[in-house]
Amino acid sequence: MDGEGGSFGLAKTAAVKLSEMGERTKQLGSAMKDPHQQKRIILVIVCVALLLDNMLYMVIVPIIPDYLADLENEQSEHVHLVLHPNTSSANSTNQDKSNKDNLDIQIGVLFASKAILQLLVNPLSGTFIDRVGYDIPLLIGLTVMFVSTCIFAFAENYATLFVARSLQGLGSAFADTSGFAMIADKYTEETERSRALGISLAFISFGSLVAPPFGGILYEFAGKRVPFIVLASVCLADGVLLLTVIKPFSNRTRENMPVGTPIYRLMIDPYIAVVAGALTVANIPLAFLEPTIANWMETTMHSTQWEMGLTWLPAFFPHILGVYITVKLAAKNPHLQWFYGALGMVIIGASSCTVPACKTFGQLIAPLCGICFGIALVDTALLPTLAFLVDVRHVSVYGGVYAIADISYSIAYAMGPIVAGQIVHNLGFVQLNLGMGLVNVLYAPALLLLRNVCQMKPSYSERDNLLDEAPQGLYDTIKMEEVRGKKKGYSTAGNCLSVDENGFDPFRAQQSSAPEYT
Repeated sequence: MDGEGGSFGLAKTAAVKLSEMGERTKQLGSAMKDPHQQKRIILVIVCVALLLDNMLYMVIVPIIPDYLADLENEQSEHVHLVLHPNTSSANSTNQDKSNKDNLDIQIGVLFASKAILQLLVNPLSGTFIDRVGYDIPLLIGLTVMFVSTCIFAFAENYATLFVARSLQGLGSAFADTSGFAMIADKYTEETERSRALGISLAFISFGSLVAPPFGGILYEFAGKRVPFIVLASVCLADGVLLLTVIKPFSNRTRENMPVGTPIYRLMIDPYIAVVAGALTVANIPLAFLEPTIANWMETTMHSTQWEMGLTWLPAFFPHILGVYITVKLAAKNPHLQWFYGALGMVIIGASSCTVPACKTFGQLIAPLCGICFGIALVDTALLPTLAFLVDVRHVSVYGGVYAIADISYSIAYAMGPIVAGQIVHNLGFVQLNLGMGLVNVLYAPALLLLRNVCQMKPSYSERDNLLDEAPQGLYDTIKMEEVRGKKKGYSTAGNCLSVDENGFDPFRAQQSSAPEYT
């Protein structure tokens, strides 16, 4: 009897536990269906994807050079013993120098391959995202990143590492673009959008700056595979969360999705072109210094390995501060976004020019912090501006415009590992920094073209003119397409502008003498 009573008690306890779990699952399901909570979960998914992408980009910095050097030494020693058993030490020294030069080229090409492939794929990924929506491309990007990370973990030769690095660029072209586009679509109010994009930029910064020490420590104590296996696990978890929350293959919204503005038309929009140019120019100092500053520190400062490894870590904090300040200022004075971007470019320029004057590691921290602070101002001010320009001048589908933003970043980071070393070799480190600083300062006045962009919103936003209810992201554009089917064009109060099926014509707007575009 006691045994039966104990069994009955256990069964009752198990039933209660299962009931509680079922109730919690229902509550979780209800929370996920709530639009406000779903927006937060989507932001978490996108931020984790961006964090992973940038950690994968930078985690190889302390790992790959040492790993490739070991592979090169093993191969050269084997070939040397087989073919030249009696070679003199002088010839051996010349061979070592040749191997080192070859290794530097291999590392530069490997580092740049990700950005180069990302640059080539982005025009296609942007068009694909505009056609099918944001969720499936994000899942594709996470899947490709997971595969590339696993290949990195188990690769044992240069060719396999090159394939893994290139695959990462393919995944980034889908994940980064669709992630930014999804944030812009879900957060339609400008203050919310700036805050959400600012949070995503903070995750990008954290991933870029924490990845080298993370990879270096795990590589030193646990081997090459462990850091990549950890990142692959996080990538897998993020993909599962995406499938659980968004359910991309059961979402039928994309069937009614309006056709986005072709990417080539977005590229020739003068306002978008100015923003894209600013993003490229502002990120050139960071992209060019990352592959060159360690050698310069070793030559001029005789820096230790830990100092070179921690070079960029202090810059994380001013970058976060820059994001926070810009979001707060943009909420109070949204019409000054162009000014925050221009100010950031001037700070980047001044900081770049002062880098060569530093004589110690402590002195070097200040200009590097200035560069990252300025980049935070530029990115946080101008990324939301891209979405706003699409809202008021084109169709509110964001894949194409954030593909252009990703292209802007990729140009800088594709040139960095290849071009920067050549400039330092031919002209010198000082000339490299002075040139980058001058380009940033000279480009800053171009952002004056954006000074009246914010004034387009009250009178010329298609959303304000065509919708009666509050904005609901992608739903806005679907409804606008229905209204536009009945109205082939419309006039606004005051100065009238013609519109086509994709919103305001940039050429016609540029030629117009209407005051809002002057």
